[in-house]
Amino acid sequence: MSMKYEVHTEAFQGPLDLLLHLINQYEIDIYDIPVAEITEQYMTYIHTMQQLELNIASEYLVMAATLIAIKSQLLLPNQTIEPEDEEYEEDPREDLMRRLIEYRKYKEAADQLKERELEANKIYTRPPVEFEEAPAQKQVVQGDVSIYDMIAAMNKIMERKKWEKPVSTKIQRTEIPIKQRMDEVMTQVKERPDGIAFDELFPIPSRSHIVVTFMAVLELMKGKQVYCTQEKHFDELMIYYMR
Repeated sequence: MSMKYEVHTEAFQGPLDLLLHLINQYEIDIYDIPVAEITEQYMTYIHTMQQLELNIASEYLVMAATLIAIKSQLLLPNQTIEPEDEEYEEDPREDLMRRLIEYRKYKEAADQLKERELEANKIYTRPPVEFEEAPAQKQVVQGDVSIYDMIAAMNKIMERKKWEKPVSTKIQRTEIPIKQRMDEVMTQVKERPDGIAFDELFPIPSRSHIVVTFMAVLELMKGKQVYCTQEKHFDELMIYYMR
C-alpha cells in the first residue's frame, strides 16, 4: 500500500522558491550562479523528497532537467569563433537568473503586503476598560523555518541512520498510523518544555518509521500544536510545544 503524502504548506511554492532558498542559504550571488553547485544541492532535495515519499510536482522535475541542461552547456569547451562571425552569446544562466530576480521581487512584495495585513488586523477599537495590572503578554517566537529546512534536516537524519545501523536483509513492513505517531510525538514534546531536538524524534532507523514521523510532525505544525525553530542556517532544528 502506497504511503504517498500530499504536503500542503505555504512554504512549498515551487522550484523557484527552492532555488531562492538555496541561494539565500549558501549566500550565492544571484547574478553569478554556480550552476554545478546549486544543481547538486537541488538534486539532493529532490532525492530526499522522493525518499520521504512526498508527491513532487512535475515542475520540480522540469527545473531539475533545466539545471542539468545549463550545467551541460557550461561544461562544453569554448569553440574558436572567427572575428567576422563573432556574435554575442547569451550566458545559459541568464534566463534562469531573470526568472529568479522576478520571482524574488514578487515574493518580497507579497511578504510586505502580508505584514501590512497582519498589522491592520491588530488595529481595533473597544470601550475603555480599567485593569489593576496589565496582563502579561506571552511571546511565541517560531523562527524562520521553511519546509526546505526540514527536508535538509531529514536528509542528514536518513544518511546518518543508514550508516549507524545497516539495513536488515529481511523486509519488515511496519504500518504505523499517522495519528498514533502524532500522539507519540506530542507526548515527547510535552515532556521537554525547553524543546526537543528534531533528530531525537527519529530513534528507529527504519524508512517507514522516519517517513511517518516526518508526516506526523508536519501535521502537528499545520495544526499549530508544535512549532519549529532554527537559530541560523545549518543549525539543529528544535521542536516546541505550542502552549
